Amino acid sequence: MVNRIVVGAHYGLRDWLGQRVTAVVMALYSVFFAINALMLPEMSYEAWSGMFAGGFMRFFTFLFFMSLFYHAWVGVRDIFMDYIKPVGVRLVLHVIVLFLLIGYAGWAAQILWRL
Repeated sequence: MVNRIVVGAHYGLRDWLGQRVTAVVMALYSVFFAINALMLPEMSYEAWSGMFAGGFMRFFTFLFFMSLFYHAWVGVRDIFMDYIKPVGVRLVLHVIVLFLLIGYAGWAAQILWRL
């Protein structure tokens, strides 16, 4: 019998599960959003503003964006880890992507709640 020593961060299952959960959240929101958009009486700025006026729609839209950003982070991080071998370059790219995604999250909050 061969004793295998497992090394590493052991976050593969957590990330895999996180991507599946965020994918389900985004799929459910997409269906919910499409139904709401199709049920609008007219396609006007006022109707769209009214759809996002309630806190419920804003919250779930923000949840969609947070799911999207986490999903993107896990995917891009794994691609960088697999295909970019120089550690310094990979670290710089990780930091750039992380700052961009955090900035996008702040921008989404600003748009949704007019901060």
